Amino acid sequence: MSPAAQDTALSPFLAAASGKRTTHTPVWFMRQAGRSLPEYRAIRGEGSILDAIKQPRLAADITLQPVTRYGVDAAVLYSDIVVPAHAVGFGIDVAPGTGPVAEQPFRVHADLQRLREFEPETDTPYVLETVRMLASELKVPLLAFAGAPFTVGSYLVEGKPSRDHLITKQMMTTEPQLWHDLMQRLAQHAVASLRSQLDAGASAYQLFDSWAGNLTQDQYRDAVLPHSTHVFSELKRSHPHAPSIHFGVGCDHLLELMHSAGATVIGLDWRTSITDARTRLGKDTVVQGNLDPSLVQSDVATALAGADRVLADNANHSGHIFNLGHGVTPGVNPDVLAAVVQHVHERTRS
Repeated sequence: MSPAAQDTALSPFLAAASGKRTTHTPVWFMRQAGRSLPEYRAIRGEGSILDAIKQPRLAADITLQPVTRYGVDAAVLYSDIVVPAHAVGFGIDVAPGTGPVAEQPFRVHADLQRLREFEPETDTPYVLETVRMLASELKVPLLAFAGAPFTVGSYLVEGKPSRDHLITKQMMTTEPQLWHDLMQRLAQHAVASLRSQLDAGASAYQLFDSWAGNLTQDQYRDAVLPHSTHVFSELKRSHPHAPSIHFGVGCDHLLELMHSAGATVIGLDWRTSITDARTRLGKDTVVQGNLDPSLVQSDVATALAGADRVLADNANHSGHIFNLGHGVTPGVNPDVLAAVVQHVHERTRS
């Protein structure tokens, strides 16, 4: 076992993700790599995030920054959910201030030709080089991540971020075969991407289904759940010991369905209490979350009071990874996040 593997094998993050008692409640933040950190802005450069991701040393340094600044218990790879679709030549980019955009959205079956199967070693060797660097340099586990088929698919179909996903829902309803073909291809992308990151040295992974909350239970059950389930089942087969996290925003009405997809950990946004989640899903459920992100936009006292409410909600359960209920926003004061990490560690240290 390598020194890095020895370090991560005993980590609070990996222990909590397995529901085991640990020295303290582990903390990490979604979107902790970049965004609010001045040291990120100092080295990031201009242009699309996809350009920065293609520079392994830069991407590794950005991934490391919040670990150094905050003392978090896990690093999350500096990357983006559209990297596989971009790498295979679909024609999607991330426009600064807007998000993923595609000049030619996915609308007909012929568009699958622009979305061939993803081959990580050929298509994104720079991502794997970044992961290998981090695996040798980090003293905490590295989290791989990918976009869930629905959320990535919604960007490809809409051609840009959308609040209502009208075109996406229309395809789901009127062209179900085309929809499922798209989902199957994107599930392959997610599995291949995550598997390659785990093979390169990542210790766990998160599947982001950021827009699933816009769906009804029936829509999710019929058109989305089978494909997310496929991602987790394939990775459980190839990497049975790697903890997995399933996260969506506004998904309280989908909680049981998302949990059934098979992840080790269910991520909660700020709307669903930890107590309610365990009442519905089972008392031994491992959860991640779920401080309201707006509370870290204010002062330290406000943020710490909110953190205390989350810890009280968890009631000293061993299966808890502390996080925000969504990602860090650009305007957050890094000192507030650092104070939250220190506070959670001190309050929960055994």
